[in-house]
Amino acid sequence: MARIIGGVGTTHVPSIGKAIAERKEKDSYWSPFFDGFHPVHRWIAREKPDIAVVFYNDHGLNFFLDKMPTFAVGAAAEYRNEDEGWGIPVSKSAAGIPELSWHIIETLVEDEFDITTCQDMLVDHAITIPMSLMWPGKGAWPVRIVPITVNTVQHPLPSLSRALKLGRSVGKAIESYKEDLKVVVIGTGGLSHQLDGPRAGFINKEFDQYCMDMLVKNPDDITRHSVPQFIEQAGAQGIEFLNWIAMRGALTGKVSELHRNYHIPISNTAAATMLLDNVPVGGQRSTAPARETVPA
Repeated sequence: MARIIGGVGTTHVPSIGKAIAERKEKDSYWSPFFDGFHPVHRWIAREKPDIAVVFYNDHGLNFFLDKMPTFAVGAAAEYRNEDEGWGIPVSKSAAGIPELSWHIIETLVEDEFDITTCQDMLVDHAITIPMSLMWPGKGAWPVRIVPITVNTVQHPLPSLSRALKLGRSVGKAIESYKEDLKVVVIGTGGLSHQLDGPRAGFINKEFDQYCMDMLVKNPDDITRHSVPQFIEQAGAQGIEFLNWIAMRGALTGKVSELHRNYHIPISNTAAATMLLDNVPVGGQRSTAPARETVPA
């Protein structure tokens, strides 16, 4: 059976892709963020996941305001990246695993989620940047992906509770998949930030820390915030946290925090990274490292 070994939450700020292309990872502006990925790289090298299920939000490359599904799941053999106009070089394609995608799709429909199924799907920087951060280098990424898009752009948006339930349904689907695979679940975006309007540049460190704490201890506590309440605390684009809470919902076992990095600002965004361990109920913990925290 497939096993969910852990989860990663991280930002997908477009300028990170430009910094990678220009080899600026060690620059003083960027190193506090990029250095926060070293523990993630060590964990990946040890655990060697086969599959990455990625919760993210599309920025107009695949969907736009005239057609914006609440939830969409990719069921393609390959996911291409194309020019988004951010000045980021076009990324390499990511390999898919249609059989697992369809299994997840069928489980979601059985659980009464109305989703859009995409047998041909472009992916934008919300996937390619986290993939490049987690698996740096020029070769093909060593995992196949299942991309799951969450609408964080066009209101009405799904509630935080709905995103958490989505993740739980996906987690159930993964663990009922009969092939022996090691799966990491990724949530991308945020944390707090607002890119336009009178509150442009808004960051709320205290609320970000609360969200990261509760993501581990009690994700249901976060869902008491309505979407407008959450946006008031985290900014208009901070609602990308829907992807993080969906990731957390997919972790069906005993969850503990292995690593956290929080750095502000990266392009007017609170850039955070979290690594979560997922131990099956009744299972044994792997040889996980002690929690590593990089201070803000």
